[in-house]
Amino acid sequence: MRAHGTPTRPRRWGRRLLLLVLLLAMAWFATPVLLEAAGRFLVSDDRTTRADAAVVLATGVDYYPRLIEAAALYREQRVARVVIDGNRKTDVLRRLEAQGFVPAATWDEDSLRILELLGVPREDVLAVSAENAYDTVSEAQLVGPVLNGAGIDSVLVTTSKSHTRRAGYIWRRLHGDWLQVVSVAAREDPYRPDGWWRSGRQIRWVLAEYGAWLYLHWKLAFGSR
Repeated sequence: MRAHGTPTRPRRWGRRLLLLVLLLAMAWFATPVLLEAAGRFLVSDDRTTRADAAVVLATGVDYYPRLIEAAALYREQRVARVVIDGNRKTDVLRRLEAQGFVPAATWDEDSLRILELLGVPREDVLAVSAENAYDTVSEAQLVGPVLNGAGIDSVLVTTSKSHTRRAGYIWRRLHGDWLQVVSVAAREDPYRPDGWWRSGRQIRWVLAEYGAWLYLHWKLAFGSR
């Protein structure tokens, strides 16, 4: 005989179903908020600071919006110089050069022409050949000492929106003892923190960026052991 006041099985299942529906509804409404928070975390953008130079990061995706942003910073008189880097060489390319291959133009010519078109004279551009730069860390390791030698004490690291926080972190970690570093997001970059999950391309950017964060901290924790 069932004790008085004990819920029947249909009533218990009904309550569980109601709880499940409420949890699903909460997840449904909370998911866009959480996704947007995840997207916004990647962006670190300072639109007020002035510096000696804008450093256009070459590794990663969507390079040209970064060049456009650097030119805008120059025209706005927030920087006096623009720093570009490139000329990455793989082992295959080096073998081709050893066989006599000669590029049609120097590695920096296209970037110099774009900056010139956008109002940055060539004499105000510092081009750094970074043949072994394959990611943000190696790029900062190769470019940083050149800036130090050129008397540049402060930079606006100009990069894609989703890359700004990690790039600034890396540059400050490597050179923060002598270089003032501020991240600036390229305004022409198409990344949307409030809707990145609706674009397959931007989903790849976000997943890759969080993966890069994990790899960076893994390397910092275990790479030297």
